[in-house]
Amino acid sequence: MQAIESVKAVAVAEYLLLITPHEDLFNRIRLEKQAFFEKYKAPEAVRGKPHLTLVRFTQFEGAEERIRQKLRNKAAEWLPFYVELTGYGSFPSHTIYLNVATKTGIQSLVKSIRTDSQTLMKMDKDNKPHFILEPHITIARRLKPWQYEAGWLEYRNKSFSGKFMVNAMTLLKRADENTPYKTVERFVFAGRPLLPKQGVMF
Repeated sequence: MQAIESVKAVAVAEYLLLITPHEDLFNRIRLEKQAFFEKYKAPEAVRGKPHLTLVRFTQFEGAEERIRQKLRNKAAEWLPFYVELTGYGSFPSHTIYLNVATKTGIQSLVKSIRTDSQTLMKMDKDNKPHFILEPHITIARRLKPWQYEAGWLEYRNKSFSGKFMVNAMTLLKRADENTPYKTVERFVFAGRPLLPKQGVMF
């Protein structure tokens, strides 16, 4: 039993903290990704589900429960907020994504998580958490030069709009890049500011 526990303590996992749009918008974006895949033969377009990444990190699984507790506390104090999507953007020369027009809410949340949880999420000097301060929803990534050039020529003037209320964030994990992510926990924003612990009066 002790040997099993020690293996778990040193087991490493890749984690992803993200936000998912509501079902109707999720399905609209998925159709956009499917259309890109069919036109430009880019498999990465259909590999990932529509989402906004907040943080990516690699950590020992032994630290997971403490991280989850930190995120529970954060969700308990965080108020839901709106996100609006408008048009497309790109990271030359490999990624095309949906623009987030209202970035403030997400950026504030990411900065707050970074302040509270950065130390817990950092495994070592070579494995630091990656906090996403330029929010976006990927349509296709890891594009070949011709896929990016042809795709961006079309998508830079293409319209898309949608908005959704962010009322939760979800933590996923996987053993490595060859295995699918699995849900660890969904943290619902309760909008209850946490009260400081009262000191002993006497």
